[in-house]
Parts: sequence; C-alpha cells; structure tokens
Amino acid sequence: MKYKVHWLIDGLVEVEADDIGAAEKIIKNKIESFIKNNSKFFEEVGAKAVQGQAYLPGTDEK
Repeated sequence: MKYKVHWLIDGLVEVEADDIGAAEKIIKNKIESFIKNNSKFFEEVGAKAVQGQAYLPGTDEK
C-alpha cells in the first residue's frame, strides 16, 4: 500500500547582517548550497519549496 507523507521543516536562526535583505540572503545562500550538494536526497523526498523571512525580534524574544 502506498501512503503520501507531507512534511515541513521549520527553523529559526540568528544572523548578523546590515539589514533584513542581507540577513535573508545569507541564509538563502546557505540553504541553496546545501540543497545543491544534496540534490538527490531532495528529489527522493519530493521537496518542492523552501521559504523564509527575516525580522527583528520583538520585546518578548531574547
């Protein structure tokens, strides 16, 4: 019997950058490099998208 499995990866990282765009670009480049170096794995698990957004931490975050 075949089953479909829907999975998500959620993460949060702090990065030192001059602005939000630069922060996103740093992580985007790291993720793209990882995907490129592991493309067979991502094809096997059916990965379709990676998405993220930078923000400034709020007062309730450390």
